[in-house]
Amino acid sequence: MKTRKDINREYKERVKPAGIFQVKNTANGKVLLGSSLNLEGPLNRHKFMLKIGSHTNKALQKDWDELGPDKFVFEILEEVKVKDDLNFNLKDELTLLEHIWLEELQPFGERGYNINEKIREA
Repeated sequence: MKTRKDINREYKERVKPAGIFQVKNTANGKVLLGSSLNLEGPLNRHKFMLKIGSHTNKALQKDWDELGPDKFVFEILEEVKVKDDLNFNLKDELTLLEHIWLEELQPFGERGYNINEKIREA
């Protein structure tokens, strides 16, 4: 039987997925593109902030309030594939994915909610 302490330790030690995510407005196709070294945190935070009406991105919050939560999807677009290599650098890999997805989606102006190319979150 595992103790609560064992379960907590296992949770903290497990590998957290790093990668690219989006909050997508399915009504108009606009996206908020983001990246993180721990994908679970930001996705949950964005959902929570939108639900309580205090998201820092005013345009996203306005659309959420007007259209409702059923018009939005929270998706992981790509996870960093961790390589068993001494030269592998998770942050560098994530930076590369950020450039690829920013180029692909161009989530600015009419196409998205991003205000600049800095999309990395804690």
